[in-house]
Amino acid sequence: MTFRRRILLLGGLDAADTSTADVRTIAGGRVQTIGRLPNVFHDGAAVRIGSNVYEFGGGDGIRQLDQILRVDPKTGTAIRVGSLPAPSSDHAATVVAGQAYIVGGYTGQDWLNTIVAWRPGGSARVVARLPTPLRYSAVTAAQGKIIVAGGSLPNGDASRAVYSFDPGSRELRRLGSLPAATTHAGAAVLNNHALVIGGRSARADTPTSRIVAIDPKSGRIRVAGHLPRPVSDAAVTTLGRTVLVAGGRGRATVAGLTSLGAIGSSAPRANHRRARRATKVAANVYAYDGANDLSPKVRGDPPRVYVPNSASNTVDVIDQRTFKIVAHYPVGRLPQHVTPSYDLKTLWVDNDVGNSLTPVSPITGRPKGKPVPVSDPYNLYFTPGGRFAIVVAEREHRLDFRFAHTMKLHRALTVPCSGVDHMDFSANGRFLLASCEFSAEMVKVDVRRERVVSVLRLPRAAAMPQDVKLSPDGKVFYVADMASNGVWEIDRTGRHVIGFIHTGGGAHGLYPSRNAKLLYITNRSEGTISVLNFATRRLVAKWDIGGSPDMGGVSADGKVLWLSGRYNAQVYAISTKNGRVLARISVGYGPHGVCVWPQPGRYSLGHTGILR
Repeated sequence: MTFRRRILLLGGLDAADTSTADVRTIAGGRVQTIGRLPNVFHDGAAVRIGSNVYEFGGGDGIRQLDQILRVDPKTGTAIRVGSLPAPSSDHAATVVAGQAYIVGGYTGQDWLNTIVAWRPGGSARVVARLPTPLRYSAVTAAQGKIIVAGGSLPNGDASRAVYSFDPGSRELRRLGSLPAATTHAGAAVLNNHALVIGGRSARADTPTSRIVAIDPKSGRIRVAGHLPRPVSDAAVTTLGRTVLVAGGRGRATVAGLTSLGAIGSSAPRANHRRARRATKVAANVYAYDGANDLSPKVRGDPPRVYVPNSASNTVDVIDQRTFKIVAHYPVGRLPQHVTPSYDLKTLWVDNDVGNSLTPVSPITGRPKGKPVPVSDPYNLYFTPGGRFAIVVAEREHRLDFRFAHTMKLHRALTVPCSGVDHMDFSANGRFLLASCEFSAEMVKVDVRRERVVSVLRLPRAAAMPQDVKLSPDGKVFYVADMASNGVWEIDRTGRHVIGFIHTGGGAHGLYPSRNAKLLYITNRSEGTISVLNFATRRLVAKWDIGGSPDMGGVSADGKVLWLSGRYNAQVYAISTKNGRVLARISVGYGPHGVCVWPQPGRYSLGHTGILR
């Protein structure tokens, strides 16, 4: 949407394919986040009516929404003002005479063929039906008519059909056909022509640069020009006599801004310029993990530390403020880690030999239901977007993709290595890199296709890779190696070792600081913590704390590093200012994957708290 030479962007998917709640403006090539929506979403639709923007539906990665939000373009504040007839995402919207029209969509179960009308202060109602259900169609208004072009069909194909809908007479007619079947295109109006911009075929990764002009009066449909590069799923709006195309997908996520000049007898002129990124939107994968940058979902959660005692089959809960144990209870056999759920509402205790996950309430600090049976949960992660949980079944040589809310098995992926245990995700979330402790290998898995795409053997035959963490700029995977006594540096593709840094005996756990400048590395065998500077990729400090520092996390304010003392039946609270041990708290036997909660971030990718 545009307001006084500014573009307003609401929600959408980031480079990791994760729903966002940001309200952002683009002005003079500068991107700024001005507010947050009540909830994350993508594939919604937005229109401008008067001095406000209205957003309709969308999906949050788990379900479809029926929301109608009013957003103030000056402050970014949003309130709910209505509901759609059915929860829906993947639809498109436009405005005629102060009334919004929402076309097609998907309820999570059913494809929609509806055209829904809504006016501020009124109720949403179905006013027409398309000949076939459509998702991801290009929709705009020109010469008083609503133009619906292309889209995805229920049979998996893309549509070529172009429809014209007259809001006055409610007449719907077929206007013609696009030059090629197209879906996921943008739409705008310029010089009384409807433009269908970019898009792709029914097959993913087939973006087009084509710009198609449609004259609603004559019915003429023609290719009027091309974008500087192929793109689908872009945000498109009209600004004066210019159409602006922002973001989208090319062969990867696009962050550019393209302006299109007038439509006439010649092709439109395209001017591509790189939009400067907002402060913390893409330069740092930990941008939302800053000190005390807590999601509204967790702001009321008491600050505690959850300790799975592997050898005692119990969990101890520590009050972060008093360093006292406030709860103690039994769980399944061999609890290895405590993992925050993707939606931040549950803490899962991973009972490895017990073949179960114990759900714990972060409000009460105690179990909130019966254990969920799963096979061999040594560790637990979540796919970007939150649809699937990934249970790391170490002894069974598998990564089990399970539906995140039911833990019902979706796919069991056998991995060609031994001792798979820890992982992290690429900056765009398209693949994960997992360590295989007993075969000195790293496995790369395509997250969308749920398949192994490559195996990287580490240079040292006796290597024992452990924890994995991505650098803030997404360029380096750091992998702790307990046998080589340091961390491997692997390039952003996950295919090549680019370096090794000796840190200390038994390098094991990796934890970024809240400002994403430092990486804390636990050297379990020698009782030390090495501190690495992300920018220089060099060690800047080493703290001798004694004991056996293993797994844990950083407090919400960034001032305390909490770690389990694996072989000392203790948990350590360590000052991140100077490495001083603030407390040694006696717990059960074999404390392992400690979870510090709450933590800053929008969602959890698993382990003891990989939040982004």
